[in-house]
Amino acid sequence: MAGKADIVDHVANQVEGLTKRQVADVFDSIFDSIGTTLEQGERVSISGFGSFTVAERAAREGRNPKTGEPIQIPASRNAKFKPGKELKERLN
Repeated sequence: MAGKADIVDHVANQVEGLTKRQVADVFDSIFDSIGTTLEQGERVSISGFGSFTVAERAAREGRNPKTGEPIQIPASRNAKFKPGKELKERLN
């Protein structure tokens, strides 16, 4: 499984003149920007890769699986990702 360190190493090896620290800073900045944009409820679209959107989930009643008692599940917002055409084609 590729994690942040693996991606930073790969990019630093591919792009001449950038240190791992510089790549890590860019990596952090990109994902911070995506998170900030999603916090504002806006869509993030990366051409050839996919798009991130915010999905709203309404409050609802659920059940405690241990006791079977009804519980209130609060409303929440979650990030959703939809892969782009080029990414889908690379995977299939």
